[in-house]
Amino acid sequence: MNSKLRLMLFLSPLLLFVVLGGFLVGGLFSDPTKLDSALVGKPVPNFELPDLYNPDRSHTQSIVGGKPMLINVWATWCPTCYQEHSFLNQLLAEEDIYIIGLNYKDDSRAAAVNWLQQLGDPYQINLFDQSGLLTLDLGVYGAPETFVVDAQGIIRYRHVGDLNERVWHETVGPIYYSLFEQ
Repeated sequence: MNSKLRLMLFLSPLLLFVVLGGFLVGGLFSDPTKLDSALVGKPVPNFELPDLYNPDRSHTQSIVGGKPMLINVWATWCPTCYQEHSFLNQLLAEEDIYIIGLNYKDDSRAAAVNWLQQLGDPYQINLFDQSGLLTLDLGVYGAPETFVVDAQGIIRYRHVGDLNERVWHETVGPIYYSLFEQ
């Protein structure tokens, strides 16, 4: 057998092992809550969605802006949203936070309304996105996700996963409050 061929047969599995090991190490040290978003630094996409409580009333992107706010993507079928919800209620009670709720792909408007009536409603406006149109435009992978939006309607930060006390104090809260200084 040719010595070059033997060398290639020996080095090919070794090279494959090194490449796969590199991907594994990269995955182990990546933060799954930090997904890059092409929309950070850009306006909230145009939309027209019905109000969760009043299906005859619709909202457009004109509700976004004027002051810093959060857009929180949630669903009744999402167990992490259930965990997050008590913190959002606590946050609203303790701090002057403006939050738009974006209900994501719930089959039943009534179930979503009932969920908020039972658990409390931390949202100033609730959008019903049953087909996932706005969430698709926002690049949402699942619920919960939270977007920090400035007074001009520009997305400044995207958080994937539940918004909890640690995340609020370490990341999202400082970004949110810094928008009032601009």
